[in-house]
Amino acid sequence: MSKIEVDQVDPQSGTTLTLGTSGDTITIPSGVTLANNGTATGFASIDWQSTIVTGATHTASANQGIWLDTSSNAITLTLPASPSVGDQLIFSDFARNWGTNSVTLSLNGSKYQGNTSPAPDYNTTGETVHIVYSGATQGWIPINDGSVRLETPQSYNADLLVVAGGGAGGQTSGHGGGGGGAGGFRTASSVSLTGGATYTVTIGQGGTAGTALNNGTAGQGGNGGDSTISGTGLTTVTSTGGGGGGSAVANNGAAQVGKDGGSGGGSGAYATNAGGSGNTPSTTPSQGNNGGHMGGSPYNGGAGGGGANAVGQNVTTNTMGGSGGDGTANSITGSSVTYAGGGGGGCPSAGPVGAGGAGGGGAGARENNSDSVAGTANTGGGGGGANQSSPSAFVAKAGGSGVVIISVPDANYSGTTTGSPTVATGVGGKTVITFNGDGTYVA
Repeated sequence: MSKIEVDQVDPQSGTTLTLGTSGDTITIPSGVTLANNGTATGFASIDWQSTIVTGATHTASANQGIWLDTSSNAITLTLPASPSVGDQLIFSDFARNWGTNSVTLSLNGSKYQGNTSPAPDYNTTGETVHIVYSGATQGWIPINDGSVRLETPQSYNADLLVVAGGGAGGQTSGHGGGGGGAGGFRTASSVSLTGGATYTVTIGQGGTAGTALNNGTAGQGGNGGDSTISGTGLTTVTSTGGGGGGSAVANNGAAQVGKDGGSGGGSGAYATNAGGSGNTPSTTPSQGNNGGHMGGSPYNGGAGGGGANAVGQNVTTNTMGGSGGDGTANSITGSSVTYAGGGGGGCPSAGPVGAGGAGGGGAGARENNSDSVAGTANTGGGGGGANQSSPSAFVAKAGGSGVVIISVPDANYSGTTTGSPTVATGVGGKTVITFNGDGTYVA
């Protein structure tokens, strides 16, 4: 093998010097250092392009630096076909408009962060992204993209509990107001959440208690508010607010019935009228049960509001108030908790009040003797009915607010919420997110 020793090699003419011919292999021995004091191209360095990309589509080549201007439109950047390990690509927000018009990557048959979908989308103003091809298993991997976030988020399953606000108790002078119906109770198992998508939670508030002494529709309790969760790929889950408890009014049977709802409100009493029936929940499929009614005669007490697991108690004697129907136990939080109990009905001074149903239902009031009880907050319990003889004594009470609970695998929990939910991790491998007020969760 011949050996040439020189201190410098210059071209014989012009400014271009070529080493070898096509197909040759030039070996640089181990331990040799190449010092670059000029501009190197073709050595896996980044060749920044002088043309600013503004079109809606552009195909990149390996080891390019590309300026992307999305001032007028979003851009789809197609990655190089058949990349080699170590190939790089840098692309940058030339005019700081990615927050308005984003850059979407077309993977061109390769993986990105180990996934083939969804298409990565960069939408942060002023961002510069540097990606390197690692091979077929993980594909392109960003080594600098602001937060080096996962741009190909995957879907995962979650369990849901959605309870609406409870209905309020009804109020009647000299007769028992009906208990409020529990808020609708719904569960959903293994629903798919899309990684990176925002899921919006609305919590139904408890209904407002009836206020009239002699009575009419103003004596009926107000319905509770609906609770919902909605977002990308999720059929909105809605639980319907509980029905308000009934009142009583002379010559107006319609005014004394309990209202429809997730569970129906209990009927109000009236001495000369059989009273209206407790109402069937207005949702399909049913989220609760009927409120109670007068058991065959016009009694003085108010019937119990329906609960998620049982109907409200009918009034069967002239001195009693009907108890609220029991709610349903659920262990999504890791412990068994009962939700959505119906409110108890009010009763005359001689009789027992209607107890609140298990799961936050409030007890009814005894005439001139005891206060009714509001539904417990964040259980969807119905409020207790009242038998009020003066404007300031023993009034009916509001229903309890609802709750929405999301349970996701610990490994998938994003940590991104609004509305200050309570978060518990490690619950049988799940993270449990409890919303007692409106908010969002980013999957």
